[in-house]
Amino acid sequence: MFGLKSQMVTRSNALSGRSEAIPTEDTHFVLHTPIKGPYPAGSETVVFAMGCFWGVERKFWKQDGVFTTAAGYIGGYTPNPTYKEVCTGQTGHTEGVLVVYDPQKISFAQLLKLFWESHDPTQGYRQGNDVGTQYRSGIYTTTQAQYDAAIASKAEFQKALTAVGKGAITSDIFPPAKDGESTGAIATETPFYFAEGYHQGYLAKNPDGYCGLKGTGAVCAI
Repeated sequence: MFGLKSQMVTRSNALSGRSEAIPTEDTHFVLHTPIKGPYPAGSETVVFAMGCFWGVERKFWKQDGVFTTAAGYIGGYTPNPTYKEVCTGQTGHTEGVLVVYDPQKISFAQLLKLFWESHDPTQGYRQGNDVGTQYRSGIYTTTQAQYDAAIASKAEFQKALTAVGKGAITSDIFPPAKDGESTGAIATETPFYFAEGYHQGYLAKNPDGYCGLKGTGAVCAI
């Protein structure tokens, strides 16, 4: 899981990818819910990137009110990338986790708090020992309300980080897709591609597997 690239590839230099989606799983290994939908009426979706997606996915599937989660790739240029391609740094993607949740049971603010407190959002193209553009931090929103809340929470959490001696937040925060530009049921500004089946629910299948997720000790005042 160690990336080698620490500079973002340009669109013109990115790998060409493929038109077909790569094979993945259809059902969540832990929650037994569909990872690609259909999702219950009233559900909302968001994608969080916090470093290696194995530990991130586990963090979110444990939350009451989360319907399903999925590991995948987002924020890049190469269509339908493979894990091997993402690891080269030549697709532009970061490892992300799709979170589908019931806002009546868990608020977006609660998800944001978990996001900010569970990793170090000041590290740029790395997360701990994992180095590369595929480990950059980000929030990929699907509604304007999510986007506004994420921007506001970033400003507030920066105060907490500064208080514990950390630097500036480097996390990307993307607005939702414009009308007619969404990718399937996940209306993020940039397409989310589901990762290979063996990445889905990885730490449930491999309880002793690698997880480098670690917070800063700063508390998000939400």
